[in-house]
Amino acid sequence: MLSSIEFIRQSLELHLFFVRIMKEHSFFLQIGFVGKDSDFIRKADTLRMEFDQLLEEIISISNGVVSDDILQSEEVITPFTLKAEMASSYFTGVKIPTNLTKAESTLMGYDFKRSNSMLEERVFMINKKAMELVLSLVQFKSCVLSGIIQCKIFTNNYPLLIEHILREATLYYKLIERLQNHEDMNFEKEAYEQEVFWNRIMAEHSKFIRGLLDPTENELIDIANKFGNEFDNLTKETMKAIDMTTPLSEITENNLKATKKIKEFKQQGTQGLVECKIKSIIIPLLGDHTLREANHYLRLLEMFKTKN
Repeated sequence: MLSSIEFIRQSLELHLFFVRIMKEHSFFLQIGFVGKDSDFIRKADTLRMEFDQLLEEIISISNGVVSDDILQSEEVITPFTLKAEMASSYFTGVKIPTNLTKAESTLMGYDFKRSNSMLEERVFMINKKAMELVLSLVQFKSCVLSGIIQCKIFTNNYPLLIEHILREATLYYKLIERLQNHEDMNFEKEAYEQEVFWNRIMAEHSKFIRGLLDPTENELIDIANKFGNEFDNLTKETMKAIDMTTPLSEITENNLKATKKIKEFKQQGTQGLVECKIKSIIIPLLGDHTLREANHYLRLLEMFKTKN
């Protein structure tokens, strides 16, 4: 069973990463619809703003409670997040509350050592609110995906991207649910499951980047394609390891090396998008979004490596 302190800390750390991811999913959905589907645009916009409000509440109680590791990993925000938000807001006309990013940049690591029943109750209610909101987003994504597959809705987002963000929301929901039950992490089982999951995410990021680059960006397209193939292979290898045919430590090391490389690629790509040096139809915030997910996966891999 998780202690009260760990419940509070792990809950807030999870939300600082995932709530921003969810609000950006809503944004990507919102800007992908055509004018005819105004109801879908409004729904996505409403969800985005609700996640903004939730993130604001989470930030307000996270200072001195969450760990330095989370804040320094750049999975919460990166050096590019603010500029990416400003550029994406300019391009789309959607008002993105950059004050949240500025507030997150001032967060400090924890000196939180004593149980606080009032804070624990507040975090419990935040978790409950997050689950309800994520469930609404999952239902919306499922509806959109169904409409796309049945050719009833047109969107500029790939069907695979909708599946991709649906899987991430489902994972987030399950992780909150476990925290609400004060479940301790089984590191060996968790490592296998998370590494399979995030390898697949990294592969799909590479394929989205490849497909959204301008056809003249041959070098970047080639690099993205190689990363897609590499992470497809790593996903297969990690799944084999679940059947105990390969030591987990070896798999984790291979995943770590590949993720460090793709993090560098995404970092350079995000900087190129923010500075208008790459020809593409990639909204700058999507570049930063994928970079934060790589940073999150790197932190998990480092933790799994330590536990092996």
